[in-house]
Amino acid sequence: MTSRRIALASLVLLGSASALGAGRTRYGGEVRVAHAGPPEVGEPALADTPLEATLLGLLSRPVCGVTPEGEIHPALARELSRPTPQVTRVTLPNAATATALARAWTRLSSTDGASPYRALLYPLRGEGRQVTASGASLELALSFPWPDLERALCHPALAAPVASSTPGPFLSAGRGALDAQLGWPRGRPYLDRLLLTATDERGLARLWSTRQVQVELGVGSETDNAPAGALLYATYLAFSPRRLPTDFRQAVESSIDREDLTRLFVHGPAVPMPHLLPPALMPQPPKPRPAAPASGPARTVTLVYDAALDDQRAVAERIQVKLHERGYTVALEPLARSALRARWAKGDFELMLHAVLLPPVPGPALAVVLDAGGRKDLLGVELPAIGALSDAAARDARVRERALALAASLPLLPLYAQGLGLRAMPEVGGLVMDAQGLPMLDGAFLLPTEGAGTGGRP
Repeated sequence: MTSRRIALASLVLLGSASALGAGRTRYGGEVRVAHAGPPEVGEPALADTPLEATLLGLLSRPVCGVTPEGEIHPALARELSRPTPQVTRVTLPNAATATALARAWTRLSSTDGASPYRALLYPLRGEGRQVTASGASLELALSFPWPDLERALCHPALAAPVASSTPGPFLSAGRGALDAQLGWPRGRPYLDRLLLTATDERGLARLWSTRQVQVELGVGSETDNAPAGALLYATYLAFSPRRLPTDFRQAVESSIDREDLTRLFVHGPAVPMPHLLPPALMPQPPKPRPAAPASGPARTVTLVYDAALDDQRAVAERIQVKLHERGYTVALEPLARSALRARWAKGDFELMLHAVLLPPVPGPALAVVLDAGGRKDLLGVELPAIGALSDAAARDARVRERALALAASLPLLPLYAQGLGLRAMPEVGGLVMDAQGLPMLDGAFLLPTEGAGTGGRP
């Protein structure tokens, strides 16, 4: 079979000068960026809010990316190919990068990884626990047909560790400064430097009004001229069927109004999510609210949530109030994200707000949701039947059907989906979102001003 190759030479780079004409794009300079995220990001599988994934993407990328049109392009990888239908070859810049990535994926897939993103590697032989490097390449053998593997590999949680020798588009230069990486496989960014400032919402407003920054990340949807990418950061209420009565789902569904929850307690851009997959991945047919279950004995339960996310605190408090009307006394317990994932992996919780950044492709997204819902056993049942469909539209339709059919069997209640809002001053061009809903800042450039010289990439 002829190899299917995705090569750098065949690409039109996101945000490149080709979009506006190379002669109109200024090369170099620095851009000041403010954001409402942490000063530093760490492990890719834990830096999975849209904002954190964007910041991580400045220093480290997965092997590929997906354009809004669904096309795959190499990022960290130099090439992705299918030498046979059941093997994907990922060619990386060097052996050190390949080894670091293989170790990261193996750890993610192991029990110690404690991450629902391990489901992205489930179609591999050994469920991704035996990924090894051969020189500068990874040979990924499938245990069943899975045409969406390459798109799954583009997920930010599968990025190389920041501390590895793998280059990202930028390198840390200290004190919030990032310098352009000359050795980035896709070609160095237009900008020479990014200057990052971590702040809060009030700080974002102040810095913007005084023109101290040119780009802001994490602004709300109510902000004027704040475009947002795909809303794929999905939050669910997970529960333990062993520790709760059989009518618990009915108690939640009868008490929670997702429209009000999203509008009043969740930072935008956000949309209600009544079904397992968000609106970006499947239509949202009406879901009638059930009647309240019959009154039972009073119960005390604990709801754990991500201490780093103000949205989750507000939503947890709202759930606490609404479930009190159904006879539940809900104690709230904020946890660090690593501790939250560890509790999830052990099943050591009664209630949990569990948020995951879903891939922009229905099949891999359903895999992550099934694992997040504690039904990893369903992956071996559902994924082979989906992967057996060679037509992408047929696969997506099958996924949507199964998402509707499986919803009632998962101890997981979908609540809402969020994205990342941003705004930029007029002098910053080339800011585009990828299919994951993340802005590609390495494609940004400063538009020329009158009398300034212009130029494209060398």
